[in-house]
Amino acid sequence: MRLLHTSDWHLGRSFHREDLLGAQADFVDHLVETVRAERVDCVLISGDVYDRALPAVDAVRLCDEALVRLRELTRVVLIAGNHDSVQRLGFGSALMDGSGVHVRTDPARVGEPVLIGDAAVYPIPYLEPELVRLPWGLEERGHAAALGEAMRRVRADMATRPGLRSVVMAHAFVTGGAASDSERDISVGGASSVPVQLFAGVDYVALGHLHGRQRMTDRVRYSGSPLAYSFSEDAHVKGSWLVELGAGGAEEGPAAEFVEAPVPRPLARLRGRIDDLLADPAYEAVEGHWLQITLTDRERPSAAMERLRARFPHTLVLGFEPEGGAGEGARTWSERVSERSELDIAGDFVAEMGQAEATEAERELLHEAFESFRHKSAGV
Repeated sequence: MRLLHTSDWHLGRSFHREDLLGAQADFVDHLVETVRAERVDCVLISGDVYDRALPAVDAVRLCDEALVRLRELTRVVLIAGNHDSVQRLGFGSALMDGSGVHVRTDPARVGEPVLIGDAAVYPIPYLEPELVRLPWGLEERGHAAALGEAMRRVRADMATRPGLRSVVMAHAFVTGGAASDSERDISVGGASSVPVQLFAGVDYVALGHLHGRQRMTDRVRYSGSPLAYSFSEDAHVKGSWLVELGAGGAEEGPAAEFVEAPVPRPLARLRGRIDDLLADPAYEAVEGHWLQITLTDRERPSAAMERLRARFPHTLVLGFEPEGGAGEGARTWSERVSERSELDIAGDFVAEMGQAEATEAERELLHEAFESFRHKSAGV
């Protein structure tokens, strides 16, 4: 049984205003050719197919084209991620089942496998903890409680199918995974991470959400995104996992080979004084890269972007951190809040406006407001 594990396409996303739809189409071409060349039995797409709940028409068209082309060669199982609208992505899923494209967005179907050969594939779409807590009768809040109940349902079904190999798809933040700057924070609604032990006993777990390829265990992996969506991913190798489930079932772990995807343009981050950057021949190798440049001159150089683009025409992001005096004031607002949750940022605003820390009641009200917005954004 050969599986191709991919995730986090984020169709329709741009990169610092650079249109990536052409590069995403190139990835689809690469994916189709890999399926054909490697005789893949099933493609697993582990969430965040689109970049937003209401995707652009061109992004929807590309997704449609990708699924049609893949279906001509193999089976496809696809789950919703935290960027996807469960209603929009799930439209027509019952009709598509008959064609071999299996789209799973409804938490109510967790534990219902897609049977492919001698394997049972269990798709677990992204679970918003507050949306499933009451319907599932969960006493605890948070992602670990929600995914723990999902895996309980999966194991209950697994017990009725002796002899079948098991594959789980999930869109979640597993504890110990390395995040980048381009994943959307999912901490609102409880602790964001879940322990890898939740997936014990499964032959292979195809994860989505984190944008860097990662091996949590031999059986639990992230494929990462097919393209870089932030400069924090400049060292990532992008692609998909080609997984072969061993004939020994649970006793024999899967073999996994990483298939690299095409790179539209390499990324790099440079730091230094503008005159050094413009003159040093050591930077010739990155003149064609997309660049994030941080200048360290004591005084902000005039016409810095224009001067830099004369040598580095694909400079996209320019920052300024003077030597010996970077401090908090030299950092952008987005940099200062990038590692903080929406709830903490809102709490800071309440404290500044009211000259006192937000009370528990106020934080609970803010939490409910964020949850309501997230649900509406997801089309729930």
